[in-house]
Amino acid sequence: MKVFRSALVIIGLAGGSAFAGDFSFTGDFTNDDEVQPFSFTVTENFAEVTLRTWSYAGGTNAAGAEIARGGFDPILTLFDASTGALINENDDGHMTIDPLTGNGYDSFLMNYFDAGSYIATVTQFESYAIGPLLSNGFVGSANSNFDNRDSHWAFDIVNVSSASAGAPYISPIPEPGILAMFLAGLGLLGWRTRSARAQL
Repeated sequence: MKVFRSALVIIGLAGGSAFAGDFSFTGDFTNDDEVQPFSFTVTENFAEVTLRTWSYAGGTNAAGAEIARGGFDPILTLFDASTGALINENDDGHMTIDPLTGNGYDSFLMNYFDAGSYIATVTQFESYAIGPLLSNGFVGSANSNFDNRDSHWAFDIVNVSSASAGAPYISPIPEPGILAMFLAGLGLLGWRTRSARAQL
């Protein structure tokens, strides 16, 4: 039987909005390919919302709880809830450094949002969204046993009207043709980035 624990804490008002709060979640994965979804709503246009994990390096979350270092390397992905469209994705954007490894592998996204509903997901490194829709699923992680780290995660959603954690799930393995197109697109993106840097 899968055990899932999630803690939800509203720690107060943020950013001058009477309806915005900060939400903190914690839990454990039981499978390397797990996807943990979160739903949140924004009631004002041009709201600055921050999404961040504390799992890899640990730290103090938005609720003021101390999160232990040693969790897996997480990826954050953001979708529009009404269309399922991919908005943004981040791997290794957090500035907190793990004191033992010297790496900053937690994720961080800051976006300005229009009023509406959104979905964020936490996955383990290399389990990227296939995109451009949430329904396309995730490629799954090549890591096993959480790359010899803990299975715990911690996640903040800052300055939103409401937030909740959904049931974790394992994304279906994509068709080989879809996966090949996704990997080719990633390769093309990497090549274009290198080409652009070389021209500078």
